Amino acid sequence: MKLSRVLIVIVLFVAFFEVGLMSSYTIVTSEVPDVQGLIDMQVEKITGIFNSQSVNDVLVKDPTPINITNEQEVALSIENLSNVDGVDLETMNITTYDDNDVEEFNVTIESNAFDSPNSTSSQIVISQDPSYKVVSQGIARYVNGELNVDPDSIKITSILRLY
Repeated sequence: MKLSRVLIVIVLFVAFFEVGLMSSYTIVTSEVPDVQGLIDMQVEKITGIFNSQSVNDVLVKDPTPINITNEQEVALSIENLSNVDGVDLETMNITTYDDNDVEEFNVTIESNAFDSPNSTSSQIVISQDPSYKVVSQGIARYVNGELNVDPDSIKITSILRLY
């Protein structure tokens, strides 16, 4: 008798949760909800929590520093994507949380960048101090035994103004 009450409470909780999810989806998107898609998404997220890969991602580990051979191409790509005047190669830091023994893997690129000179001023000021910190993501590949980051795969994650 007690077990049946607990099961009824659980079933009612799940039913009210699903009804609330469907109604909020309708309110937010102004569309009829895809019930099967929402249920599949929930099942995928719940099973993803108990996946062994997710457990490994939760464990705190330090990123692995990576040395690449095409730093200048990567810096030019970051410079073009972020609209800065230059990227400091000495402060470029490339790391990964992925296994770097595979053919290709994701990397995080952090670098300091310089602001363009002020065009409204009559003076040109050359500054050694970087103005931005640019964080980007890319894909590293082994090409002829050398590790390169594909410049076309780089996407800017954030640009932080340094004061």
